[in-house]
Amino acid sequence: MEHGSFTDNSAATFSLTDEDHTLANSVRFTLNQDPRVTFCGYSIPHPSQARVNIRVQTTGDPAREVLKDACQDLMLMCRHVRSTFDKAVEDFRGSNAVKAMKIDSKDSSDSEESE
Repeated sequence: MEHGSFTDNSAATFSLTDEDHTLANSVRFTLNQDPRVTFCGYSIPHPSQARVNIRVQTTGDPAREVLKDACQDLMLMCRHVRSTFDKAVEDFRGSNAVKAMKIDSKDSSDSEESE
């Protein structure tokens, strides 16, 4: 839900339900990287409510568009982190490090009992 002025699209507060600090802080960080943003902050109105309010003020561009761009940038960052992590796990599993650590697919307690 968007709360803003009908005459000034460059400032608005967006209320996101079923979200918490995890998404809000990530969106805030991404918004603050955008040179079109003059102010960005978020608040959680009450700890028992799963709602986040994100305030965006821009240099003149519509706040809604800037928020949308920031969310798209954040999704790209998350995809990059995920693919980098997956590749690192694949490289580690393919290396001799796993064999040197004597990691077995069975639970370690099972292998101790069999010895």
